[in-house]
Amino acid sequence: MADIEKPTSPSPEERAKRDAEAKKKEQEEQNKLPYKWTQTIGDVDLVAAIPANMKGKDLDVKITRTTLKAGIKGQEPLIDGTLPHAILLDESAWTLETTKEGKELNIHLDKSNKMEWWAHVVTSAPKIDTSKITPENSKLSDLDGDTRGMVEKMMFDQRQKEMGLPSSEDQKKTDMLKQFQKQHPEMDFSNAKIG
Repeated sequence: MADIEKPTSPSPEERAKRDAEAKKKEQEEQNKLPYKWTQTIGDVDLVAAIPANMKGKDLDVKITRTTLKAGIKGQEPLIDGTLPHAILLDESAWTLETTKEGKELNIHLDKSNKMEWWAHVVTSAPKIDTSKITPENSKLSDLDGDTRGMVEKMMFDQRQKEMGLPSSEDQKKTDMLKQFQKQHPEMDFSNAKIG
């Protein structure tokens, strides 16, 4: 029977080289787009250069919950397609700003789902690798009450796990068992298992 070679995983150097090549290709694809875009976990912002003589009425911008079309009336749109995920229409808007170089169209899209990164603005555009996104440092105080509580609990459980200590759920079970033991001293708990 022939030896089957096990696939070897790439060395850190090979992985870094592949990542750099993928990043370069991704950057080249993004640079070819007629707009620049950035995102946070909660929103997406686009900027496109517009000739200085243009006014808001010269633009054709249509934003729906699932599509985006923007450009100069009578010309090929700068962007036209289906969004990868739904947006909050009432919180999304566009403006035309004057800059040193001329004018720029700014489009702000407020994501419906505040827990996912977009790989592209419209599904027809080249994708970025969302696994390589490093989120901006947000402060816990920026989060609403429920989200903040959930994040604090996750952070506490992660710290407990790293120190080999019980998570908040495990601690709750232990506390409940101790409370029950106090209330029922006549019962034998020597073989009780938690978890």
